[in-house]
Amino acid sequence: MKSFWIVLCLSVMVWADAHIFVYHRFNDTRHPSTNTSLEELRKEFDYFKKHGYEVIPLERLVDALYNKEAIPDNWVVLTIDDNYKSFYEHGLALFKEYNYPFSLFVYVGATEKKYGDFMSWEQLRETTKYGSLEFHSLNHPHMHELSDDALTKDFEEGLALFEKRLGFKPRYFSYPFGEFSPRIKAIASSFGFKAILNQNMGAVASFSDPLDLDRSALVGKSDLAGFLNYKALESEWIEPLMLSNNNTLTSLHVKVKMTASKGGMYISGYGYEELTLSEGIFKTNLNKIAIKERTRIMISVGNKISTKLLVKDNYGTK
Repeated sequence: MKSFWIVLCLSVMVWADAHIFVYHRFNDTRHPSTNTSLEELRKEFDYFKKHGYEVIPLERLVDALYNKEAIPDNWVVLTIDDNYKSFYEHGLALFKEYNYPFSLFVYVGATEKKYGDFMSWEQLRETTKYGSLEFHSLNHPHMHELSDDALTKDFEEGLALFEKRLGFKPRYFSYPFGEFSPRIKAIASSFGFKAILNQNMGAVASFSDPLDLDRSALVGKSDLAGFLNYKALESEWIEPLMLSNNNTLTSLHVKVKMTASKGGMYISGYGYEELTLSEGIFKTNLNKIAIKERTRIMISVGNKISTKLLVKDNYGTK
């Protein structure tokens, strides 16, 4: 009987899901679309403690994925994109108070050029006492607007400057604006990052690709409980993978690794629609025009989701 329960618990853990969250600014009311107040941050941190979530370093989650280890349901990873000064002046104290680890993704050019809204190299070096510093590009470009050569140059120069100023190489990378395409992912992957993070809302499970990890943004008064309820839907996206030249969304074709006859689809600007599945396949004609330059498509089966943030790649295959 004891062995039965051990096997049962292990089987549950294997299919559990962790969640990665991303913040940007803290207590900076000038930028409400990227700001989190300290009052709201404290509420979120208290929620983690009250409901038994374990805030772990990104490294621990990435290592578990590579080692094919179980991913517990209560794991949470906290990341910050863009080394805004508001993190150093406001947010960091709360992370220290709760002893929560974090990974800060550095916009290298902003610090090197001493932009007033960003942390200095000295402040970044001090921050390494409490969390890890990772790479977020040299110039924070819309990467889909850059040629292969220009994109490679941003990586090469940014990584060299990161190592020169901080004395070590970053292990992880997050896309500026969360924007990428298959071409951009291939170039980013060529630089040997152990993990690459997007901003596709979702969760991380044992089958997740370390070079394409989903994160949910916590901004303003976020629905933290709702985000934590989402599970990862194992899926193979066939189309769409990016926006076409004329912004037409022709069709949806995604294979999921579960048997279900019903699912759902959400498209930015169009809302949610129920779909009938055939043998675990989402396949339907869309015949829609993308309303936004950044169009999010999410498919779901129950509370399991898979998301793509689509952009137009000026140099990718259309």
